[in-house]
Amino acid sequence: MDPAPTGPSTVVAAEGQLGTEAGEVRVFTQDGYLSWLEVCSWNDDIEVTFAAARHWLQTRS
Repeated sequence: MDPAPTGPSTVVAAEGQLGTEAGEVRVFTQDGYLSWLEVCSWNDDIEVTFAAARHWLQTRS
């Protein structure tokens, strides 16, 4: 896979709301590669774990 076309110091951020939970995912890339991923909830009652984040990020069919 080729990196996304960005300059050497460009940081691109994408943000999307979770469809089934109250929260969001933020993706940051640098030089075309993933550099940081944030998964957060907007509610203290929702536990954000690696398993929950993986479930939220899976493609729905």
